[in-house]
Amino acid sequence: MAGQQAAAPQDDAVTASPPYWDQACGALMRADRVMRRLIPVHGQARLHSRGDAFQTLARSIVGQQISVTAAQSVWQRLCAGCGSIEPATLLAQSPESLRAAGLSQRKVEYLRDLAGRFDQGLVHPPQWHAMADEEIIAELVAIRGIGRWTAEMFLMFHLLRPDVLPLDDLGLRRGISQCYFSGEAVSRSELREVASAWEPWRSVGTWYIWRSLDPVPVEY
Repeated sequence: MAGQQAAAPQDDAVTASPPYWDQACGALMRADRVMRRLIPVHGQARLHSRGDAFQTLARSIVGQQISVTAAQSVWQRLCAGCGSIEPATLLAQSPESLRAAGLSQRKVEYLRDLAGRFDQGLVHPPQWHAMADEEIIAELVAIRGIGRWTAEMFLMFHLLRPDVLPLDDLGLRRGISQCYFSGEAVSRSELREVASAWEPWRSVGTWYIWRSLDPVPVEY
């Protein structure tokens, strides 16, 4: 599924849900039979941004290629060790301490590189809000450990972009397979075809497909 869910530090304030959410839900329910069934089931649950670019990206790196439960456990230990997940506090930890939280050596390298870029001002989060999706993806994938999937999760969960379709997300693929193709394997072109009915709200459609697999919303 989308990345992995991880527990948040207590001071990590949640922002309001996207202002377009109700409009998107109405449009999706009119356009798509599966959305017409899924959206009412999940009531008031909706995507939220925690409003912190560094933590959002760090959560995505921590959650790569491990289960939701494992990612949550690692994130909790990381928070306990650092006190708060910020560039300076993470850089103050030794690689050995980060490994002790359950991170692989590669993820330790990725997180330290990410923290260093933020600490040195080599990334410019305030500018991202004015940039197009693909421009942001191009900037983010230049950071070690951040591929297109992680950049797409950032667009959805931090910037709350409404029309992101993460074609490489296994949860999206599995959910569309179950909801639209009776469990049969689906191709990328079939994913695009199904999601074309969701435009320009493909982020919202993706979020509800994830809910069909796991009713607990993923947070970053």
